[in-house]
Amino acid sequence: MNTPKVFRYKLDFYYQQTLMYLVALLLYAGIRGNFIEDRFTLIYRDPIMYIMAFFFLVSLVVLLLNRFRDRKLIIDDTRIVFHSRNRERVVETSDLEWIHIGRERLVQTAGRFQLIVFKTKSRRRIFRIRVGRYERGDELVQEMQKIAEHVPRRKHRAFGMRRRRSI
Repeated sequence: MNTPKVFRYKLDFYYQQTLMYLVALLLYAGIRGNFIEDRFTLIYRDPIMYIMAFFFLVSLVVLLLNRFRDRKLIIDDTRIVFHSRNRERVVETSDLEWIHIGRERLVQTAGRFQLIVFKTKSRRRIFRIRVGRYERGDELVQEMQKIAEHVPRRKHRAFGMRRRRSI
């Protein structure tokens, strides 16, 4: 049995978004501010300034909340663990009914493998792992392929046998 592999949830997007809103806020404040007698004054009654500050604060709160959640995906030979600060969901590999590693049709991102989907025998709904949301995506796919070698592949429905949704 090898050591468990830990894949952290990426926060790059949240950092970039927060930084982008901060730069936009500072640029707008610099352009709209007034230089009077070698002193810089900021216009406080500008509604656009309030809107930009609101977006910056919301993105900062979202970044801090995601940082606080500390989400991780831990993969071992015998189990897959979805870990966060408040909760931990363990999926035993012996409980896997099927697994599929492939692309998501509606998402246009770079890379051959974008999505890992698996179903357990004890749960009705499927688990979905978007590879791009975790660090070291290639290594994550390799680990899941090792697990997939011991699990049956996804069973496709026969043509015309799809479930129909009622209106």
